[in-house]
Amino acid sequence: MILPSSSRALASHNSSLEFTSLAKLSSGNLLAEVDLRRAVVSLKLRQEKKASMGQFLTPASVAQLMAGMFNRLDLPEISLLDAGAGIGSLIAAFVIQVCQQQKSTSSLRVVAYEIDPFLIRYLHQTLELCEKECEHVGISLNYEIRETDFIEDAVRLQKLGLLNSAMPTAVNYATEFTHAILNPPYLKINANSKVRELLRSIGLETSNLYTGFMAATTQLLKPGGEFVAITPRSFCNGPYFRNFRKMFLEMMALEQVHLFESRQEAFSDDDVLQETIIIQATKQRQKSSSVIVNTSSGANDDLIMSHSVPYTALVHPDDLEQFIHIIPDNLSQQIVQKIALLSCNLSDLGITVSTGRVVDFRAKPYLRKILEKNTVPLIYPVNLSNGYLDYPKITKKPQAIVCIQETTNILIPNEHYVLCKRFSSKEEKRRVVAVVYDANQFNYAYVGFENHLNYFHKDGRGLSLTLARGLAVYLNSTLVDAFFRLFNGHTQVNATDLRKLKYPNLSQLLSLGTGFKEQFPSLQEIDELIENKLLSMSNLSENNPIAIKSRIDEVLQILTQMGFPRAQLNERSALTLLALLDLKPTDSWELATSPLMGITPMMNFMAQHYGKTYKPNTRETVRRQTVHQFLDAALIVANPDDLSRPINSPKTVYQIERSALELLRTYGTDEWDKSICTYLASVETLKKQYAQEREMSRIPIVINGKIKTLSPGGQNILIEKIINDFAPRFTPGGKLIYVGDADEKFGHFDETALADLGINIDFHGKMPDVIIHFTTNNWLVLIEAVTSHGPINPKRKKELEALFRYVQIPLVMVTTFLNRKAMVGYLAEIAWETDVWVADDSTHLIHFNGEYLLQAYQTDKKQTS
Repeated sequence: MILPSSSRALASHNSSLEFTSLAKLSSGNLLAEVDLRRAVVSLKLRQEKKASMGQFLTPASVAQLMAGMFNRLDLPEISLLDAGAGIGSLIAAFVIQVCQQQKSTSSLRVVAYEIDPFLIRYLHQTLELCEKECEHVGISLNYEIRETDFIEDAVRLQKLGLLNSAMPTAVNYATEFTHAILNPPYLKINANSKVRELLRSIGLETSNLYTGFMAATTQLLKPGGEFVAITPRSFCNGPYFRNFRKMFLEMMALEQVHLFESRQEAFSDDDVLQETIIIQATKQRQKSSSVIVNTSSGANDDLIMSHSVPYTALVHPDDLEQFIHIIPDNLSQQIVQKIALLSCNLSDLGITVSTGRVVDFRAKPYLRKILEKNTVPLIYPVNLSNGYLDYPKITKKPQAIVCIQETTNILIPNEHYVLCKRFSSKEEKRRVVAVVYDANQFNYAYVGFENHLNYFHKDGRGLSLTLARGLAVYLNSTLVDAFFRLFNGHTQVNATDLRKLKYPNLSQLLSLGTGFKEQFPSLQEIDELIENKLLSMSNLSENNPIAIKSRIDEVLQILTQMGFPRAQLNERSALTLLALLDLKPTDSWELATSPLMGITPMMNFMAQHYGKTYKPNTRETVRRQTVHQFLDAALIVANPDDLSRPINSPKTVYQIERSALELLRTYGTDEWDKSICTYLASVETLKKQYAQEREMSRIPIVINGKIKTLSPGGQNILIEKIINDFAPRFTPGGKLIYVGDADEKFGHFDETALADLGINIDFHGKMPDVIIHFTTNNWLVLIEAVTSHGPINPKRKKELEALFRYVQIPLVMVTTFLNRKAMVGYLAEIAWETDVWVADDSTHLIHFNGEYLLQAYQTDKKQTS
């Protein structure tokens, strides 16, 4: 049987950590502690074992995102099923969500399936930690680990439920769960295997274990029960999962879908090739009127694009295949609408698409390296290039096949066809890659198409050359590429997918085929042909989804050529750069400018001109995960109008660096290649130049006899006074443990000193600006420097108490201001049992209910733990 579920490897942790030592760890945060254990487990599990058993453990960030998608966590009694628990990461995330509800659950029951003894011992630890977490908020947690095959047990339970359905007093164990959370194993299952037979017995015919787990889980839910799962996206379309889709969509109502822009982000430490999604659904036949589709780069990315689509747009009522059409934004919806304007399918045109007949390992005795006597051309995907064939090609693949009686059934007449690659990944520039097979290029009676190709034909014979050209133009268009990416979540371009596509009518295809001469058109020329001959949309329209996608693709190509890492090669980075250039979808690159722009105006630009509307309060992700990297690369500069302005000021603005602007204005011209080589050669010099300018404005401080510098302005002016004036007077001889900086979270951090105090901090929490260990009194002094952000008010006080809840020495909290004028506006907010220091009156403290100078106050540890 296959291992399920949960975790991501952190390569920085030593894989030699033993089980006994892990049991003693206490991070002060349930999910962080479980994730550390997952990291060690993942390192110990060899990659080949993970792949062979379909076992990819869920990272904490993914688990947290999944648990947060449940809608109803305030039920008096909750029963949770995790069909592939692993070490219990998903359960831990779920427990945290339940414990954080204002209206608490009184009883939580957890059933976790796991069959690997190595993982089960860790699972026991996780569930014990969950039990303690529930105790803090008065929830009774009961758990059961079922060390048995989930599919086999689920079938048994369902049959038991059907048997007991005629007995009103019997417990229906088949539908006992109010919630289910799932990261199922991904593995193909043999048609004659035991698990395949078990799934058939509950009415499911499927070729992959993950859909079997999903189907069996939904059948164990109570009516109205909620289901959240992270799975490959491949079940959404294609013939292999037709039976599963019909079963699942009949029982369940989809409510939320979360997409990841990158295939690698969700399981970044495992070689997961499938595109993954998270779905949330409720067990009911009545469907919601709409479904929320969220999109992010990865689970750690809080820049989330959110879009509501009608349920009937997600699953068309009259679609016999029950394809699930996931539309992430308004522009994607426009793409769908443009495709809907086309009137034909392939059968209307009298055209068929089939898979290449030559399976090379079966035909191996008949394959030849080059053309020779009694052979004909053999075409592989590697021969497809720029709309036509590159043949013969120097490659490891054979280029010919023997034409004899034994091979006649796998060869076809040498006539005109359109060939299309059967495999392409989301990261490739084009998902649908089509070329014209021009029979005039070959003086042979037959040709062979290898099995990794699809070919378009008419009843086994060729197309006219003009029709073949028009069809290839259409398939290579941005319109088709954008549409195909919306509905294809795997690496295959199946013949079924191509048959489901809408096509122009015959006269339109012929018109496209006569729109160019011998040279196959460029992508820009193809899109212009599509616009002019099919869609009749003004190319000047800013709302043109084709122009928008083309522009974003151009920026991604630019960022790639400029050497940015994969983490920055995403839509967020492309839109940020376009905003900083004030470049609209149909503007020429030479019109790029360099306005001073803050993060909020950037996001407004994205929404107004590119139709990309992100959830509120996500500005920090743009700054942290894109703007910061642009600054490091000297692509942009911060606050060129005032270098002394602190980087975290709400007034901070950014601007394209002057030489980068000149470079980008040459994109698409003959000057580009030369310009980018010149620019890249000068980047290091630019970085040093801007670093020196900023360094001149930095604030020097002395820590442990060594000079360090803080970024200029703002709260760091106050932090310098805290270190030089407050600390010597009120914490003499104290040890400076932590100093925050606007440029980097840790300006100074003595992690060893905290560890010596027995403290392990959850760094996802918001740290105070300064931490001092006042050794004379053995107090930990937490200091906030107030310039643009607020003081230690009751809410912030609780946050700090929670963050440092495992500290065994007293906490002292101090809010600091530069002057009394700055303090006045915040007086009403200051929390009791804290202190206030004003730098202009550095010899005095203000004590809120204090008895004598700086002091420690008693806190109710039970409430804050």
